[in-house]
Amino acid sequence: MTNSALIALAATILFDAFVSGTPLLLATVGEIVSERAGVMNLGIEGMMLVGAMGGFAVWFHTGNLFFGLLIGMIFGGLLALLHGCITIALRADQVVSGLAVTFLGTGLSSILGAPYVGKRVPVPLNITVPLLKHVELQQVLLVIFGLVFALLVWYYVNRTRPVLNLRSVGEYPSAADSLGLNIQRIRFTYVVFGGLMSGLGGAVMSLITDPGWVDGKTSGLGWIAIGLVIFANWDPVRGMVVSYFFGLLRRLPLDLQNPALPLISTANNPSVGRFMDMLPYLATIFVLILGSREALRKRLGAPAALGVPYVRGEHS
Repeated sequence: MTNSALIALAATILFDAFVSGTPLLLATVGEIVSERAGVMNLGIEGMMLVGAMGGFAVWFHTGNLFFGLLIGMIFGGLLALLHGCITIALRADQVVSGLAVTFLGTGLSSILGAPYVGKRVPVPLNITVPLLKHVELQQVLLVIFGLVFALLVWYYVNRTRPVLNLRSVGEYPSAADSLGLNIQRIRFTYVVFGGLMSGLGGAVMSLITDPGWVDGKTSGLGWIAIGLVIFANWDPVRGMVVSYFFGLLRRLPLDLQNPALPLISTANNPSVGRFMDMLPYLATIFVLILGSREALRKRLGAPAALGVPYVRGEHS
């Protein structure tokens, strides 16, 4: 390959990594904020699935991309509200509730999405970008939105006054309660925010990054997002970086289907493609195993009250 062709290929791979990583970024950053408030959400996969299904259904019937994204985001927020009612209001186990929400979201998306499997979607608008040639306009806008979103959340959780309430609720809820903060309201707010972002991430998958609907559309991306929260040390900018890295791992098997790359082409070496397909999930399992150790989580900077329901009068 010529130098210009290699540069174009590298630019394409990088852009595809940004596009593929943005749904992960949205879900990961949303979960970071939720966990900083002290609530663990293992229901991300279910929220992303209902968001993907709802968003595609609206887009299919209306042809309106914005409404599709909005409805997908709302669907994810509704499941997060349910998770909040169970874990914050009723003080049930957060792990059990999150798993139940995932099962619920998976079932609902499978049943309600059945009529839309294999349906055609509107033709995207292509634009010309240097090095990348023809790309979809909505993908370019998506990448810009993801970058701005992650930076704004980072600024919010590190440089603004309301974040003091967020941190106090996630670290020392009894102290925050003594200062007159409404623990339940603050936790509900950030849990629903995380669900909205997870639903939006799912809708982005079915409408922009990989248009169309199939059962199990997210393919475990919600579980990867949970692992990335630990991998990112509960920091939004680090969450953005690792999301793009995992997006790169997910896209490489497709981008490397190039016969001009004989040594690493997945077209010429199917075993290489299968191994690369497994990489994101192997890395996620490794991170989750490490993150299950409480001592290590504290060393990495996990919120002290993460996963602990708050009961007034009990010391946290």
